[in-house]
Amino acid sequence: MIDPVLKLLKALNSEVGPWQIAFAGALSMVIGLTPLWSAHNVIILLFAFVFRVHLATFFVFWGVFSGVAYLLDPWFHEIGLTLLNKDSLQGMWTGLYQNDVWLVTHFNHTITLGSLLVTVVAFFPTAVLFRLGIIQYRAHMLPFINKLKIVQVLKGSKFYQLYERFDG
Repeated sequence: MIDPVLKLLKALNSEVGPWQIAFAGALSMVIGLTPLWSAHNVIILLFAFVFRVHLATFFVFWGVFSGVAYLLDPWFHEIGLTLLNKDSLQGMWTGLYQNDVWLVTHFNHTITLGSLLVTVVAFFPTAVLFRLGIIQYRAHMLPFINKLKIVQVLKGSKFYQLYERFDG
């Protein structure tokens, strides 16, 4: 677990594009906040591996968002239950559940439906917030951190040079 965190820190301190890191964080939000064994998570994993997102960021924040999901599950349940019980949507739900493809998606589960709706709505705002955070970090915090004596000593050590040489 320490290696992905180190790679995330290295990406934050390098010239890796902010959008690569931001979209990795936003994709990890979707897969982390929704139930793991859902059909849409296969698509999210495919996006993460096919598009140029920072995979270490994706895996680190997947773990973070998975932990947060337990706190938000009651809220997701309420949203999903409201949608599934809405009289005006009953015809749509009945039509979807009569098709085998839609049964695989498990949208009849309240937490799956509620969490997916929330994450789809929050995807682009989350990506933009991640990007702004990365830009602010690189502009304000990184120069301050690099000036710290402890960081300068660590970067000058043989251990750090060895790590840099073998970390492809």
